[in-house]
Amino acid sequence: MVALILVAGIGVQLLARRFRIPSVVFYLGLGLLLGPEVLGLVTVETFGDGLETVVGLSVAIIVFDGAFALRFERIREASRTSLRLVTIGAVVTFLGISVAVRVLEGAAWEIALVVGALLVATGPTVITPILEVVRVREHVAAALETEGIINDVTAAIAAVVIFETMLLDDLGISQTAIAFVERAGVGVFAGLLATGLIYFLLEEELTLEQGPQTARFLVFSAAIGSFALAEAVAAEAGIAAAATAGIALGNLDLPHRETIEEFARDATLIVLAFVFVSLAALIDLGAIRQLGGGGILLVVVVMFVLRPVVAWIATVGVERFNRSERLFLAAVGPRGIIPASVATLFAIELATAGNQTASQTLLGTVFIVIGATDVIEAGLARQIGERLGVTPMRTIIVGGGRVGLALATRLEQRGEFVVLIEDDEKQKRKAREEGFTVHDGDGTEVDVLREAGIEEAKIVVAATRDDNVNLLICQMARTKFDVEKVYARVNDPQNMDAFQALSVTAVDSPMATAFAIDNEIERPELANWMYDPGDGHDIQEIEMTADSFAGRAIRDLNEEIPGGCLIAEIGQGEDSHVPDPDEVLKLGDHITFLGDAAAVKKAVRRFHPHD
Repeated sequence: MVALILVAGIGVQLLARRFRIPSVVFYLGLGLLLGPEVLGLVTVETFGDGLETVVGLSVAIIVFDGAFALRFERIREASRTSLRLVTIGAVVTFLGISVAVRVLEGAAWEIALVVGALLVATGPTVITPILEVVRVREHVAAALETEGIINDVTAAIAAVVIFETMLLDDLGISQTAIAFVERAGVGVFAGLLATGLIYFLLEEELTLEQGPQTARFLVFSAAIGSFALAEAVAAEAGIAAAATAGIALGNLDLPHRETIEEFARDATLIVLAFVFVSLAALIDLGAIRQLGGGGILLVVVVMFVLRPVVAWIATVGVERFNRSERLFLAAVGPRGIIPASVATLFAIELATAGNQTASQTLLGTVFIVIGATDVIEAGLARQIGERLGVTPMRTIIVGGGRVGLALATRLEQRGEFVVLIEDDEKQKRKAREEGFTVHDGDGTEVDVLREAGIEEAKIVVAATRDDNVNLLICQMARTKFDVEKVYARVNDPQNMDAFQALSVTAVDSPMATAFAIDNEIERPELANWMYDPGDGHDIQEIEMTADSFAGRAIRDLNEEIPGGCLIAEIGQGEDSHVPDPDEVLKLGDHITFLGDAAAVKKAVRRFHPHD
């Protein structure tokens, strides 16, 4: 049975990638198919007493992998939003769900609080598959990933503490708070202890001839060892230990980091397949049906009331999040493996103690929210992202030096989704400190370009100091990935012909500098508009795609062109000209807008709504 689940789970991964649907949806379907409700191949008795141990270790590996990838510079991408999500947002979610369960289902306060604590968790088990198919900007991904890691930990500990101190022993709120702090402290201590030990062993390089393999196994043992140590002291403290070890090790300068990350991802895929499928098979549809209308209303409250409120709280006043990204954050908050696994264990314990009603309410409530949020929010994440426009086509710039960074700054100010590819540590650090998405690697390697998202890129710019490197990048972008718009920095004017032979738009660096100086001399005010977009000015050329403006003269569109903006030019190349008021616009016309940045942006959206 284990072999069947593993093979089927890995097959699900392939299907998910093929259809670009988060794998969690397929896991749920496969679990229901194998479970007692359909084929009956997987039941609670299938794994015996080992289920809790296997699930715990698997979750530790999954949480560790997610935490290991959560570098501090990524957290800084959305620090204010992330902090609000894991503090105010978590509290609002916890209290809101607890009250909703109490009111809508009539459950006891103790059960309502346990459910509220469990359903705070989103987690890497559902967020990671979503981010694999929905390519959002770095600050959005960072906010979702940070929320998933931290809230997984706090939700697991809080649920166990409430379950033990309030539901089983009725010790009161003060003892519950103390127990929460104790478990969190045990987890953090175990995680830091494991980190220190593993880092010492890696630094000593005990087996030089097997360095990469040793590094993989030592780091992997940090996840298992820290979890086991913490669990031996306090239940569910192991999740906090694994997360602490992952974040701590992930932010250290470790040898063989790339091979460690690959190993961790592969291990996560294997255990994710087993855990999610096996737990999904334990879903009790009868318990869900018993909730009736109260369960459905609870789902509505969680998805359409609490999540939007939390997203608003997290992003209000944060300029980096645009309206579409705020809506995406509000629309995507699926629940993951932590509430599923912990709720199953709680339900078994309650049923054994003879409290069948509480067991059914707990299990049914948790699984109806997991099922609904995973199917709707995770299953439709790509469509939601595309509809909201949070998955823009990428602009990839290879070379994060002065030219690449300056270009990235201008493009980001205009709302482009820029990814820099750079392998120099100093330049990577500088670019990340300025808030750019930086992919580590050699831009002449196919795998690096693919991982940076070149298959989804609308523009590729080769901006290194080496013309041979730039030419190779352009050749791959053109011939292998079929990128339509490819640009290159040409450092030696004698190499221009080689780039033009590839139909690449090449910019001669000496000539570009001469043009810039000439503009400053002859037309300084226009140069200011062109070269300083941060000063509130902008010039943009677009292709008109708005049907409502086709066949109309410019003089008739005065009300449609925002104030502070004008049409400076129409056409391309030799056909470009300053239009007169009676010129009639056609679909496909190239229009250049000049004016205030906000007005130009609004005009671009009106005349090119499909951008």
